[in-house]
Amino acid sequence: MRHLSTTTTAVVALISAVLATAKQAWPPLMEKSSLWSAYDSFLSKAKYIDLTHTIRPDMPIWRGFGNISFSPAVNKDTGQAFAYATDGFVANAYKLTTDQMGTQLDAPAHFNAHYAASDEIPSTFALRKLCIIDVSAQARKNASYAVAVEDVLGWEAEHGRVPRGSVVFVRSDWSRTWPHVDTDVFPQVSLEVVQFLHLQRGILFHGHEPLDTDMTPHFDAEAWILGHGYAQAEGVMNLHLVPAKGCLLSTGFPKFKGGAGNYVRYVAVCPEDWPHGVAPGQAPEAPLQYFEKAMAWDAQKGYRSRN
Repeated sequence: MRHLSTTTTAVVALISAVLATAKQAWPPLMEKSSLWSAYDSFLSKAKYIDLTHTIRPDMPIWRGFGNISFSPAVNKDTGQAFAYATDGFVANAYKLTTDQMGTQLDAPAHFNAHYAASDEIPSTFALRKLCIIDVSAQARKNASYAVAVEDVLGWEAEHGRVPRGSVVFVRSDWSRTWPHVDTDVFPQVSLEVVQFLHLQRGILFHGHEPLDTDMTPHFDAEAWILGHGYAQAEGVMNLHLVPAKGCLLSTGFPKFKGGAGNYVRYVAVCPEDWPHGVAPGQAPEAPLQYFEKAMAWDAQKGYRSRN
């Protein structure tokens, strides 16, 4: 019994020592496997900047597509529009003539049936480093300016090499007069630039403010991008509020089965000392903002409005 007791005591002591060591090691282990601390330290204080146009029926759209329209959703049994007074809620119906409008993410399937459709784009697109290459000065002098490789190299001379796997947005300020924009003449991204960014820098995708990549007869740059399995962003805005480097890009979009494109919400997540954007808690979130003026259907505008 004494021998058993001594052995038991030794085992208990060993287990206690192991548990004590594990207890000391566990917090750092948890820190490495959890992103909550990163959110608390950085993202909870970051500035968030919306880079997305609001979808509305009077928005600019490529001339080859038909106009879109909104309407109140109708109860299929009564034929009447849902209303707060009779149903306790309202809903909208949308006639969308294309998945290629507004702020968007072009899936490669838009030009090549053998590459990913919108619903096949991986969730890893959700958060990436964001680079902003500013050619707004050139675009002011030449409305159809085509971004050159020299513009990318000039950015790198000041900010360092474009990170592999990052997203590169081209600022031209074309979107700053939205919706009064020229969809036929606009700043372009050249074939040479998209090839350089993908083949030499290994970016995830690039984006631009206009609704098309280039003005060539056969969409040379866009055809190469999508034809080789890459995605691209179009119709982004507010790039003048984002620094050249140091921010992240949040990308969120619905999953239309077999989609050739998608309506996207792009948000730049920037350092807390950046003067633009809004930090969590600075705007009503939960509950969301209450408006004294109620939302109502505006038949003239073709959408629900508070005006």
